[in-house]
Amino acid sequence: MGNMGHGSHTSAALILVLFILLIIISKGFF
Repeated sequence: MGNMGHGSHTSAALILVLFILLIIISKGFF
């Protein structure tokens, strides 16, 4: 269960980072 919780937290952080990257790229293109 501990590993599942850690995996979920990692996924959320990864999605957040990807979302920020997408915004930066969008600003760069536009």
